[in-house]
Amino acid sequence: MSANQKRLLRIIIGAVVFVMALVIPFSNHFVRFAVFLISFLVVGIDVIWKAIRNLFRGQLFDENFLMGIATIGAFAIGEYPEGVAVMLLYQIGELFQSCAVDKSRRSIADLMDIRPDYAQVLRNGELQKVDPDEVEIGETIVITAGEKIPLDAEVIEGTSTLDTAALTGESCPKEVKPGDLLLSGCINLNGMLTAHVTKEFSESTVNTILDLVENASSRKATSENFITKFARYYTPIVVILAAALAVIPPFILADASFSEWIYRALTFLVVSCPCALVISIPLSFFGGLGGASRSGVLIKGSNYLEALAQTEIVVFDKTGTLTKGVFAVQQIHPHGVSSEALVELAAYAESYSNHPISLSLKEAYGKEIDKQRVTKTEEIAGLGVIAVVDGKQVAVGNQKMLARFSLPATVPNDQAGTLVYVIEDGIYRGSIVIADQIKEDAAKTIDLLRRTRVKELVMLTGDAKSIGEKVARQLGLDQVFADLLPADKVAKVEELLKKKSAKGKLLFVGDGINDAPVLARADLGVAMGALGSDAAIEAADIVLMTDEPSKLFTAIQISKKTRSIVRQNIVFALTVKLLVLLFSAAGLVTMWAAVFADVGVSVLAILNAIRLIRCKK
Repeated sequence: MSANQKRLLRIIIGAVVFVMALVIPFSNHFVRFAVFLISFLVVGIDVIWKAIRNLFRGQLFDENFLMGIATIGAFAIGEYPEGVAVMLLYQIGELFQSCAVDKSRRSIADLMDIRPDYAQVLRNGELQKVDPDEVEIGETIVITAGEKIPLDAEVIEGTSTLDTAALTGESCPKEVKPGDLLLSGCINLNGMLTAHVTKEFSESTVNTILDLVENASSRKATSENFITKFARYYTPIVVILAAALAVIPPFILADASFSEWIYRALTFLVVSCPCALVISIPLSFFGGLGGASRSGVLIKGSNYLEALAQTEIVVFDKTGTLTKGVFAVQQIHPHGVSSEALVELAAYAESYSNHPISLSLKEAYGKEIDKQRVTKTEEIAGLGVIAVVDGKQVAVGNQKMLARFSLPATVPNDQAGTLVYVIEDGIYRGSIVIADQIKEDAAKTIDLLRRTRVKELVMLTGDAKSIGEKVARQLGLDQVFADLLPADKVAKVEELLKKKSAKGKLLFVGDGINDAPVLARADLGVAMGALGSDAAIEAADIVLMTDEPSKLFTAIQISKKTRSIVRQNIVFALTVKLLVLLFSAAGLVTMWAAVFADVGVSVLAILNAIRLIRCKK
């Protein structure tokens, strides 16, 4: 039986005995007292015990102490029904709070239930089931259909589709084939895969994510720290005020009785419980972190979640962040031949090379290459490739290759990428512009961020100025700084940090190992998780698991919603408590009304907080 089930059982038994005490007309006062006392002990013995235990631990002024002294005081002045009712309603409120916390924890636990139980390792020709911690880099593992991928690995045999929802929040399966990387924690949906392990389990994606989630709660947001400090000073103050309320008025007011003012003081104590704030504020941030995780955004602490809402300047790296980091043919400028013929010449000349530019030319050609048409190839360092295609000499390279054939350099007016020149039997046939591809949702990201309070959108890149400016124009960025080394990027961020307001934050988004210093220097560092380097992910405060920059907008919206709910709870709880405290001191409310106010505020605040757990988009 769980703790919540045990508490519910005690509440039911205590409530039944309490109703009996109310409805049965006991003639003997002692018997009536005994029945109420039994009901009280069944319901509240754990609260009394915690208050006594904490007393010896030096934790005097907590909610257990407040409830204990208030209810025991009610019994002392003969208000048995109210003493039991206060404890009964308090326990109902605590049960609700506990269920809400359990719900949020289960939500995170279900989402992050990605730790593999075992790995199937091929050793001495046999498959062995071992703990993922025991598998070494370079060993061969086999993942059958339905299994979790135990470690980060590279596929060497087999094709399949993967369920990556636990890591990325995306429901669309991902296809993998030999040569593709597997991230631990994903689920193999159909075919059998054989793969070489590339990382030990301690360094694997799944373990990194679990560490991030588990340690996130240790980094408290400003609001959480405020509530912790507030409760530390607030509780002893209200206890002192309650004591003064019980003792001083009977000495200075005519016709004032001790029993009346003690009752008011006890009511004052019941209302003063800070449960609504102490429970709902951390629960709000916990729900926000969970909602972000469901959307494929891992935030390393509630302090970073809160800070996201204050973002004023967003600085992007280019390659791998706003662009795919994959070369592709962007423009074709033929000279005396068709565009198709120009690409065909280039693809055949580069057919034996695995250079990224060669791969992009072959992909642009899009047809199977007949290697028999190519009889000779020669790579010339710093220039390009010369090959014999269909008996004709075809040269593909840079401007130096043109100079080798004594041909003038021609540069297209709108060139913004790597220029590849094609020469056939000494005749210039044209040029091909190869450049990085902008991510599909990069423009959408910029548009979404403009709807927030972000004041400036900047891009830093190590690429040439022409390339950087072209990408910036296409996306509508405010500023771009090009030809930067890693140290230059840090210097630019230092300059931009001076432009933000005192409370504003500068956020940097990057993916490469060269971005790690900038990620660490920015107020908030965001790494592209799926393809980003380990160093970048380690240095970052936030990780976008899908490599979609638009998830940054999602994270900011969740942050703003979290802060809004936290503020609502703080203002609502303090306002209601202040009013009821004044009413209780004036004798205008009974202990019944006080406990309803306390439990009601807690329940409403928690209901408001758990809305964040459902935050998906």
